[in-house]
Amino acid sequence: MAPLRVVASFSILADMVREVGGDDIHLDVLVGPMRDAHTFEPSPRDARALGDAQVLVLNGLGFEAWMPRLLDAAGFKGQTIIASRGVEPRHLSEAEAAQAEAEAADHAHGESDEHDHAHAHAHEAGAVDPHAWQDLGNGVQYVQNIAQGLAQADPAHESAYFARADAYVRQLRKADAQWRRQLAAVPQNRRILATSHDAFGYFGAAYDIRILSLVGVSSEAEPSARAMADLLKQIRTQHVSAIFLEHGGNSPALKQLAAEAGVTLGGSLYADTLGQPGQQASTYLGMFRWNMQQLLAAFTAPARPE
Repeated sequence: MAPLRVVASFSILADMVREVGGDDIHLDVLVGPMRDAHTFEPSPRDARALGDAQVLVLNGLGFEAWMPRLLDAAGFKGQTIIASRGVEPRHLSEAEAAQAEAEAADHAHGESDEHDHAHAHAHEAGAVDPHAWQDLGNGVQYVQNIAQGLAQADPAHESAYFARADAYVRQLRKADAQWRRQLAAVPQNRRILATSHDAFGYFGAAYDIRILSLVGVSSEAEPSARAMADLLKQIRTQHVSAIFLEHGGNSPALKQLAAEAGVTLGGSLYADTLGQPGQQASTYLGMFRWNMQQLLAAFTAPARPE
């Protein structure tokens, strides 16, 4: 029997699908490692891959804003699995929505009015935050949904899908408990994640880490002197011990803020993508391990003298 033909929307989902599907599936990934799913533009090759697929696995929660156009182009007739089904959604605050809208505007140059409007609507206050995989508890829900969907599409391998999913869920739950224990040993006033890309809301809620989104700072648009002064004040009043870049970002403003505030520039974190094959963060669990190691190193480092 030929393997089930599956397409996953982006790299983090693809790793979960690969763990559950094993050798019983043939997997294509639309947005591969170290690529930005927010600004992804589907190609004719992507349309062909999706048109040939029997199953499509999506994050949902509005993450794949480009998917309706691709579905039309591909003529996809297969089964769709929404990996986030059953996850309790988190809604954006006004500040988070403003940051997301500013980042969308940076990326929107040259795009259609229709696409711009879709971005604007998605980034209103109260809109759903799609980054639910940043909580390993939600990751368990993702894996269970994927297993159920694959089993429905390919009943002949149902027991194999569920067996692999159960083994993977045990790994996720073990890692979740480990990180909770290690973070619990860190004083609460040290557990602050300051970054420009607010993709860690679920992460902060799950692991009792305060998220400080430095609104106005992105990898593409550097803030004004006034904005820099406001951000510097925010960092000092919140007693931030480290500022983190998103992996692949190289914001001079963040580096300048860290230097002026006298705080550590922490390691780069993975938010929406995995690392390249062979890197520690090339899997979903590896990504979590990398991010937690960077955070714990910064949270437990000796405080700089005032």
